[in-house]
Amino acid sequence: MRDIFDAELKQLGDDLEAMSSRVEQAVTNAGRALLTADLTLAESVIADDLAIDALERDLDERCVRLLAQQQPVATDLRVVVSALRMSASLERMGDLARHVAQVTRARYPEVAVPAGLEETFTQMQDAAVRVARRVTTLLGTRDLALAESIEQDDDLLDELHSDTFAAMLGGEWEHGPQATVDVTLLSRYYERFGDHGVSVARRIVYLVTGATAEALDPAAVRGS
Repeated sequence: MRDIFDAELKQLGDDLEAMSSRVEQAVTNAGRALLTADLTLAESVIADDLAIDALERDLDERCVRLLAQQQPVATDLRVVVSALRMSASLERMGDLARHVAQVTRARYPEVAVPAGLEETFTQMQDAAVRVARRVTTLLGTRDLALAESIEQDDDLLDELHSDTFAAMLGGEWEHGPQATVDVTLLSRYYERFGDHGVSVARRIVYLVTGATAEALDPAAVRGS
């Protein structure tokens, strides 16, 4: 019986990693579509989000079944409850990638990012992809040094989010209301993407160390 339960717990971990890999692909394609006004790629991100949603539903159903049938305690309970929470964060990350793609579709054939902010959004895109890639690796390896890196990229996304508002509120902003709305939404999507990546990272730290601190202590992550 224990062997079966252990196999089910391992499958939860494998499925979370697979779900994260899909999110990584989604945000990669969403950003590429955004910066190049690639309608076909944007449409594929929007359609593929259904698969991420389906993975979350399946994983959550199995978690609930494990809680009901196995009544896990201690570490096993932490694993199952954490899987539920991480799947919710990953699903939301997929939604945010879809939202970016939807802005691209709405502005096609124009590029949604206005002149002067291309570099800012390129940096946001690069940081979001790093977050997604590191989350996927972290789920598979439990390498806590990656959790610290995810926090750092989230900090960068926060800074870039602030930069977009500084640009819009500055005296040189010459773009219309629609561009202002688009930039506000896109910047927020990327900023929240980083937040959800941090949520997954902190949940892994909790599983490995039992720590529940609101912020990761870099020294603790490095084991020093």
